[in-house]
Amino acid sequence: MIITKNIHKYYGDVEVLKGLDLHIKKGEIVAIVGPSGAGKTTLLQILGTLDKPMKEENFEISINDISLKNLSDKQLSEFRNNHIGFIFQFHQLLPEFTALENVCIPAFIGKKSKKEAEKKAKELLAFLGLSHRIHHKPSELSGGEQQRVAVARALINNPAVILADEPSGNLDSESAKNLHELFFQLRDQFGQTFILVTHNEILANMADRKLTMKDGKII
Repeated sequence: MIITKNIHKYYGDVEVLKGLDLHIKKGEIVAIVGPSGAGKTTLLQILGTLDKPMKEENFEISINDISLKNLSDKQLSEFRNNHIGFIFQFHQLLPEFTALENVCIPAFIGKKSKKEAEKKAKELLAFLGLSHRIHHKPSELSGGEQQRVAVARALINNPAVILADEPSGNLDSESAKNLHELFFQLRDQFGQTFILVTHNEILANMADRKLTMKDGKII
């Protein structure tokens, strides 16, 4: 499902990723833990095609049997929209749009019709227990509800991979617990592969595998 080999990344003179290798199977839920500055978020950004490894190094990166190494920026953008869903610590919902409208945005980017996008969005919001909140704006939702809307948005295009960066970091303990359990329900229901960067040891220990990063490497 996800294979990376010899991933290097520099920011100025600082080497953030140091020849990192990673192999994740389809349907796995993998937690990545480690101290701040270990390179966790940088790795997630590269896996999500939001950033690129150093071209000077002989690296490989493939997701869902598609090699990303030589794709153009336009091709990477299309791949990202079709194959990858993102969940962030701060939900990144657009405040002027309703829950339904926020969920539909990636589908519209993917050129799906309004009818098709709204139908799928309503199904996802219902699955997540938010049918009664679809016309509410983010300011009218609780933190846990906002994050579930963000989860629905990540799922709208049926991505193969969900990348989550500190997804429960801004939630109270009860909402965080519910979100953690939701990831496993989603994996069982939709078959997605999840990669979670987290400082939450409870979530990390629930995962199928827990990988620890330190100084730009998985140890």
